Amino acid sequence: MPARRAALKLLDAVLRRGETLDQAEAGALRGVQAPADRALARAITGETLRWLVDLDALIDSATRQRLADDTKVRGVLRLMLAQWLRLNTPPHAVIATGLDLLAGGPRRLAHGVFGALVRQGVTLPDVPTLPPLVATRWGTRAAAIAAGLAEPPPLDLSLRDPAATAEWAERLGGISLAPGHVRLARGGAIEALPGFAEGAWWVQDLAASLPVRLMGAGHGRRALDLCAAPGGKTLQLLAAGWEVTALDASRRRLGLLGDNCKRLDMWAKIVVANALEWEPEEPFDAILLDAPCTATGTARRHPDVLHRISPAQIEGMVDLQARLLDRATGWLKPGGTLVYAVCSLEREEGEAQAPRVTLPPRPVGAEELIAGVTPTAEGWVRTHPALLAEHGGMDGFFIARWSAP
Repeated sequence: MPARRAALKLLDAVLRRGETLDQAEAGALRGVQAPADRALARAITGETLRWLVDLDALIDSATRQRLADDTKVRGVLRLMLAQWLRLNTPPHAVIATGLDLLAGGPRRLAHGVFGALVRQGVTLPDVPTLPPLVATRWGTRAAAIAAGLAEPPPLDLSLRDPAATAEWAERLGGISLAPGHVRLARGGAIEALPGFAEGAWWVQDLAASLPVRLMGAGHGRRALDLCAAPGGKTLQLLAAGWEVTALDASRRRLGLLGDNCKRLDMWAKIVVANALEWEPEEPFDAILLDAPCTATGTARRHPDVLHRISPAQIEGMVDLQARLLDRATGWLKPGGTLVYAVCSLEREEGEAQAPRVTLPPRPVGAEELIAGVTPTAEGWVRTHPALLAEHGGMDGFFIARWSAP
């Protein structure tokens, strides 16, 4: 029951208050002590959000009068169906735990709707149905993207020593899709995996590793990781031989970078500052701007983004990104490299943003990318969740690169 109560709170926080799952967890999981219960609450909520449109369609098919979206009984039925259809929980166990969430409420209605759907043997489609506004925004890309959202993602690791890729893939029982990368099946405690304590790797989605791969080896040159937290790309830059300044406004999230630097025995100059106000003492050889964005490209692991991102939020992010790009272009040495990246599937944050940069473009070549990822005609990079689907997909990213004259 603690896991189910927490899942209902998480769902309400996302759909009613517009919080991210990460933001909602502090309150919703308070008092849920067992790691297994906390993991179950996240799994129930994640699958409910991933398949929300299809779960609602099933609920509506079994009611004479449509239940309002914000009613508790609809929320409970969503969770019950997700447990049965996605987590393979037996119907009797779903009923036993689900109806208790409606103490003093319409338990009989929930029991009747769920029971009717079980007797009908209903199923979910192979691919989640996107919310209408999201499908409209993504246009002709929507079907391909949706195909990559059906399952939570595998676990990607970036290695401190790319030369040891084959060794770590074998030791961890995973596969490698690029030098310095190992992909594992989901499940299990990350801290218990071989190599964690000794600092051999860190967790980072394969798509998130592409921007730094396009910056090359550092050979001791100076790089700025702008908006660096939580720091996966800073670690990549350090491993590639760059002398790194990692800047971010969030002291808490930069603390995660500091912890990882200690674990991996690496050092970066960590600066807590607002990038719109901070000024460097001298220009850099390279700048990575992994800009704040709507993060819709992370929908595989954060399905809440499918339901809480509005046009106003996109517009606000586009404005912030443009201001950050304007500042970053003035901090490069002659011949220096600027890489811009967002984990967003919104064209406004990527394809429409890049042409505004006044620096000479430095197009990405196919030979610089991993197998299965190709540059666009403009020399940009666009990934989406169904890319490399045979191996578990990847996050949605947009990446562009320029050189200072």
